[in-house]
Amino acid sequence: MIKAEYIYDYGDDWQHSIQLEKIIERKENVIYPICTGGARACPPEDCGGAYGYEEFLKAIMDPKHEQHREMLDWAGGEFEPEDFNKDEIVFDDPKQRLKYALE
Repeated sequence: MIKAEYIYDYGDDWQHSIQLEKIIERKENVIYPICTGGARACPPEDCGGAYGYEEFLKAIMDPKHEQHREMLDWAGGEFEPEDFNKDEIVFDDPKQRLKYALE
């Protein structure tokens, strides 16, 4: 089993673990890398890490919560935490990402 762990957004301390489950046969006319599956929506940027995200979900799921409307507005009007569409996953060009990081 191959596993990679990293921290995304040191301020919010999002700790991620990615596990390679299998290697699939390469297909012609497919641009790689591709996402083959996943679960749940990506939390909104700067929501305060795992604790902040948990509080955000409590607020948006409960219309009686005092921050319900404020949090939904902050998230763009709606947020479905269970939504995931592998076809919407976009991989950065590593050369462009490195160039951006070094600027």
